[in-house]
Amino acid sequence: MVGKITRAYEREVKEGDVKMASPKFGMSILFFFLCISFCSSTDQSFQQCFSSHLPPSNITYDVIFTQNSSQYSSILQSSIRNLRFSNASKPRYLVTPYNEDHIQATIICSKEHHLQVRVRSGGHDYEGLSYISDVPFIVIDLFHIRSVMVDIKNEYAWVGAGATLGELYYSISAKSNVHGFPAGSCPTVGVGGHISGGGFGTIFRKYGLAADNVIDAKMVDVNGNVLDRKSMGEDLFWAIRGGGGASFGVIFSWKLKLVRVPPTVTVFKTVKSLEQGATKLVQKWQNIAYKFHHDLFVHAVIQVTNPNSNQNPTVQVSFDCLFLGTTERLLSSIQRSFPELGVTQENCTEMSWIQSVLYFAGYSIAESADVLLNRTTQSTQSFKAKSDYVKEAIPKTGLEGLFKMVVEEETSVLILTPYGGRMKQIKSSATPFPYRSEYLYGIQYMISWDVAEETGKRIGWMRRLYKYMEPYVSTAPRAAYLNYRDLDLGRNSYPNTSYVESSEWGLKYFNHNFNRLVRVKTLADPHNFFWNEQSIPVLRLE
Repeated sequence: MVGKITRAYEREVKEGDVKMASPKFGMSILFFFLCISFCSSTDQSFQQCFSSHLPPSNITYDVIFTQNSSQYSSILQSSIRNLRFSNASKPRYLVTPYNEDHIQATIICSKEHHLQVRVRSGGHDYEGLSYISDVPFIVIDLFHIRSVMVDIKNEYAWVGAGATLGELYYSISAKSNVHGFPAGSCPTVGVGGHISGGGFGTIFRKYGLAADNVIDAKMVDVNGNVLDRKSMGEDLFWAIRGGGGASFGVIFSWKLKLVRVPPTVTVFKTVKSLEQGATKLVQKWQNIAYKFHHDLFVHAVIQVTNPNSNQNPTVQVSFDCLFLGTTERLLSSIQRSFPELGVTQENCTEMSWIQSVLYFAGYSIAESADVLLNRTTQSTQSFKAKSDYVKEAIPKTGLEGLFKMVVEEETSVLILTPYGGRMKQIKSSATPFPYRSEYLYGIQYMISWDVAEETGKRIGWMRRLYKYMEPYVSTAPRAAYLNYRDLDLGRNSYPNTSYVESSEWGLKYFNHNFNRLVRVKTLADPHNFFWNEQSIPVLRLE
């Protein structure tokens, strides 16, 4: 192609055709060649730097992909879960390391070439910060680093940060039917981001967060050093377990404490519309779900349903339960504490823990657990999410107003997750995740859409809903969950981020733990190399 353009230009100049060989055409060709030359030399320079920092025995093929690489687009798109960002600015390089040597070389060369680093494991980042940026950047995609080594005898697992939760659960279940791990219910979520942001799921009321069950970790710091818990120190180890690992380095492996689960667990689902008394059920759920025995998890999912074409849309609430035990024990507990749900033995299904993982992921429990190894599920929609925490039950009038707003958007979903149990027993300063004993439940708000032109309307509705909820949720600060990333809460300026600016969002995610995170960041990454729109800031002398 380049040769054809060159020959065309030369022919026109020789023929003296002033109209065809215009200065504009000549300058375009010159600019084209300059771009090709600059990009090629830059790519070559980065790759030379990368190779020079690797041991001679290490592999370098299929690790760095430029925008001209044939596989670049497929790799970049492979784990973008929110189509709102599918056409955003793209990284200069995609680096897909196979080991820590590749990560070390990438960090060193990114600094030398003044490139920002974004790290991606599963791609579920709600605001796309793991794969988009407004400044020149690269993406370290950890999908090759996903081995899971399970030691049942000593009840731990080493898992690569690029593994998915599904791959982790599958590997545990392949070794034992009485061991599990307390993390999220979506199997394509990457282990790396999930754990470093806290990580909760259906058994966290008994075992705590994923971050509460981390024994050790391995990471590459800003200087290219490989650190484990001992060498990084307890402050940095504290920070990466819930404070967002991307602020401090590239965490590539986690050592997790496995938990014991019973051979039989029980699930049920009860769905009620507003006309069937859902409002009263949610009122009571608010006051008792956090008090349930820690073996019992019942969350409430609020969404819109249209019973039939002759009726207007209405709200329905689904009460979904996982009980760590048999149906007999579950019925004894739920019929005593929440008889209004009307749960009977016919509503309940007994299964193994790994089948409950399939169940809450939306699969049939008759399917093979192999389905959890599928990493290729891609979203076909855009979405926006927000979060809140509730300390006092929302009154009936507040719920009624909420339901009226929900009906306005048929794709909206609210998930109310009960706290209590083990979460009341862990100190709010134990990890950066602070929302423990004082909170009844958390809320995730989400809305999705297919057409790009609807983006402004849908996000506008979400912001109005969030504003409506302000009187009914936590204050000073209004709490939010880091793994439900929300840039509406605030964003850092580039390159000089101030503490005051970052505290706008930082206190919402981390409350009183934010200041300690800032101190750790200042020591671990004093020049703020690991920057993003909501990374922990560095304390600077004014």
